[in-house]
Amino acid sequence: MRRITASIVTATLLLGIGTAKAAAPTTAHQTYPATTTGHDRQLREATPEPIQFRHGNIDWLPQLAAEAGWPPKTWRKLGQIILRESGACPRRRGGDIVDKNCNVTGHDGSNHRSDSGLLQINGVNYDKTRNQWALLCKTNIACSQEPLLEPLTNLRAGLALFKAAGWDPWTPSTWGG
Repeated sequence: MRRITASIVTATLLLGIGTAKAAAPTTAHQTYPATTTGHDRQLREATPEPIQFRHGNIDWLPQLAAEAGWPPKTWRKLGQIILRESGACPRRRGGDIVDKNCNVTGHDGSNHRSDSGLLQINGVNYDKTRNQWALLCKTNIACSQEPLLEPLTNLRAGLALFKAAGWDPWTPSTWGG
C-alpha cells in the first residue's frame, strides 16, 4: 500500500496536479503553446494598435503620459503644452511645418532647430556642448536630439524637466530674453 501511495504522490507531483506553483506573470505579448485550450486562448491579450499621431489630436495622451510617469492631475496642462509646442507631432523639430498626419512638409526659416519632439525640448537641456549641466544628459535620458523625437522618451524627458522646474520650461514669461 505504501508503494502505491508513493507512486500516486510521485505521479501527482510530476504532472503538477495539486501543487501550489506560482504562475508566471502574464504580459500583453505572452504567447501560448499550440496545445492550449480554447479557454486559454481567450485569456491572451491583443497586441495594442500602434499610435497614429495626427496634428492637433492627443487622444493617445493618457496611455503614454501614464507610461512615462506623469501624474494624471498633470495631463490636462501637459496636453495643452503638447498641442501648443508641437501640435502633437512627435518627430517635429523647431520650425518644422507639418501636415495633418504629422509629416514634415517644410520649415519656417526660424533658427530654433534644437527644439525637439512633442514638448519641443530645447537643446540647452540635453546638449552638453551648449550647457555643461544639461539635465537630460546628466540623468542619462538624452544627450542628443534624436532620442527626444521618440514620444515616450520625450515625455520622460519632459517629466524630468517638470520635476526640476515645474511648468517653467514651457512658460514664455520665464524664458528671459
